[in-house]
Amino acid sequence: MLCAALLYCFILGRILVGSDPTPATRHFLNASDDRLFPFGFYFTPSNNMPLSRSLSMTSLSGLFPAWEEDELPVEDLLLFEVAWEVTNKVGGIYTVIQSKAKVTVDEWGENYFMMGPYFEHNFKTQVEGCVPPNAAIQKAMDALTNNGCQVHFGRWLIEGSPYVILFDICSAAWNLDRWKGDLWETCHIGLPYHDREANDSLLLGSLIAWFFKELTDTLGDKPNVIGHFHEWQAGPGLILSRSRNIPMATVFTTHATLLGRYLCAGSVDFYNNLDKFNVDKEAGERQIYHRYCLERAAVHCAHVFTTVSQITAVEANHMLHRKPDVVTPNGLNVKKFSAMHEFQNLHSTHKNRIKEFVRGHFYGHLDFNLDKTLFFFIAGRYEFSNKGADIFLESLSRLNYLLRIHRNDLTVVVFFIMPAKTNNFNVESLKGQAVRKQLWDTANTVKEKFGKKLYESLLTGQIPDMNTILDRDDFTIMKRAIYATQRTSLPPVTTHNMLDDSTDPILFHVRRIGLFNARNDRVKIIFHPEFLSSTSPLLPMDYEDFVRGCNLGVFPSYYEPWGYTPGECTVMGIPSVTTNLSGFGCFMEEHVSDPAAYGIYIVDRRFKSPEESCNQLTQFMFSFCQQSHRQRIIQRNRTERLSDLLDWRYLGRFYTHARHLALSRCFPDKFKTDLKGPQKTEGFRYPRPSSVPPSPFASLHSTPHHSDEEDDDDEPYNEEDEAERDRLNIKLPFMLGAVPEGKKKQPGESGN
Repeated sequence: MLCAALLYCFILGRILVGSDPTPATRHFLNASDDRLFPFGFYFTPSNNMPLSRSLSMTSLSGLFPAWEEDELPVEDLLLFEVAWEVTNKVGGIYTVIQSKAKVTVDEWGENYFMMGPYFEHNFKTQVEGCVPPNAAIQKAMDALTNNGCQVHFGRWLIEGSPYVILFDICSAAWNLDRWKGDLWETCHIGLPYHDREANDSLLLGSLIAWFFKELTDTLGDKPNVIGHFHEWQAGPGLILSRSRNIPMATVFTTHATLLGRYLCAGSVDFYNNLDKFNVDKEAGERQIYHRYCLERAAVHCAHVFTTVSQITAVEANHMLHRKPDVVTPNGLNVKKFSAMHEFQNLHSTHKNRIKEFVRGHFYGHLDFNLDKTLFFFIAGRYEFSNKGADIFLESLSRLNYLLRIHRNDLTVVVFFIMPAKTNNFNVESLKGQAVRKQLWDTANTVKEKFGKKLYESLLTGQIPDMNTILDRDDFTIMKRAIYATQRTSLPPVTTHNMLDDSTDPILFHVRRIGLFNARNDRVKIIFHPEFLSSTSPLLPMDYEDFVRGCNLGVFPSYYEPWGYTPGECTVMGIPSVTTNLSGFGCFMEEHVSDPAAYGIYIVDRRFKSPEESCNQLTQFMFSFCQQSHRQRIIQRNRTERLSDLLDWRYLGRFYTHARHLALSRCFPDKFKTDLKGPQKTEGFRYPRPSSVPPSPFASLHSTPHHSDEEDDDDEPYNEEDEAERDRLNIKLPFMLGAVPEGKKKQPGESGN
């Protein structure tokens, strides 16, 4: 059996390193003889090779159809979740594991552990050190410590307080060359010396595999161990654990394929050419072939392979040559964001704070009514094309034209919250906030003086003479304050000094479309190239408060495996724009009959040309501007009701299924699950709100301008009645997998 395992690892290494395997190797990999896979390897290079059950993301509990799978005997299991971002905030995976922690701890208790790299600052500020509750874990840690490698244990101070095991990769760096040799001998993957991130991932993976070896030797047959690895940085730990035949069930989750992200960043027609890419050649040209090999090896070594959305499942099938067994949608800890029925009040409160910033930023040019101003925003990593900033800017130019030709007084202020290279705050931006504060102080001084004289006059029983209640000095102070607001330059587009101003993609396209915050522009742009913070002297707001204060989040991404930003908008009751190329957009299309009625606008970037997608986005934003104040309040109520769809209490069960499936493949004598072909699953859809007219345009104003009297004629609406109808209709079954009429499935796309 050992010889068979080593033979498999050698062939796997050759296929990953070589760009074109030999015909004999292809025959070996396509063989279905179970004797070739004695230790549970599931390698599926052929698109036509059937896999075990593929689970669709449709069966939720509570109000939704019951989950029929048996619960796992967690008291007889140990679950370890491995990720580079445990206690280490880098990107979106941090949000996944952090928000999911409480639900997992509630299910697994003290049998759940997270594993990741040790960073001293993060440990001191986020982790409370303690002793492991399991003697076997302590013994495994001691084995590493006695060999010169430092391991730290504690509770991560987040909701749920999960246990964390953090490995100090610096203390093990002296083993790097030896462990590189082990990796090469195992699967013929070589790591270049200059790629520190890949070398660090190997150090972490080697320590984790070593730990699992010590742990399973101590535990024996019970309890059984499950290892869940996230992304390619955790891949070496999985590869080494499997190659050493450690008795543990393994799950690997890719949140975005490494090569897919690189290809989309290069502005290629990605989704229409998925089946045409030479993945080895593309990875080699981008000098990430060794990383790609680690990712692909981890995918094929895992008992169960999962990804976060159906759109990423299609991508992974072509990029990594294995169809995911389970789709595990990303959720949120909705309780963290829920403000009960006060979220509308929170929106108003935080919107007023944004207005204060806008007053300072546009001083001297504040010729628009802030009560008739809408705030849009886009946020995320600065991936100009992947995040859809290119199509967003073009659509803003067209929206500006539409608003101007209708000659209305509605204004749209758009924030770009994307971190870029800067050297300091823009002087004009800081000056604007200083001028605003000075005006506020002047107004308060005059108000107090006016109020005191008015009070004294009323005490004597006289109506004061308004011409004498303020003296000449008061008028002088007010005039000086007014003159201080005058400036000849336009309000700045960016709040910071950019290091690459001339080549910055956002600023370059702003110059191209000519949106310079001129007086006659109805769309104003503010580029804030830094993440928001409540300690900022410019815009002192946390991201969550800022989102609550905005009217619309716009995320027209081209490459977005899931998309937490529109999800966060949803649970806070803020409408958003997404696309059918994002996992979130596909998820909402499956679960909501009329997403736009609930404030989820889905731009078609998969089956339409860029020009058509741009026009559709422009129409979505223009239609949103046409809504009355009351209609926007109603829509926010509907958006907030969708938050249950994104709750980990429901979505966490897909992770449960993946673990159960991994156990049944690793320990078939102990654990059983349904390993038959894909089954049809009944799901649910939020119905179209009963108060929405049949035509989507029936309740919209002909122009963005409207009066208070118009609000009296809006659609009949009762929040409680409509919510109750949703609860009654939500159990209506429907079948997933249907392709919209006139559209064809992409190669390799699952109908489930």
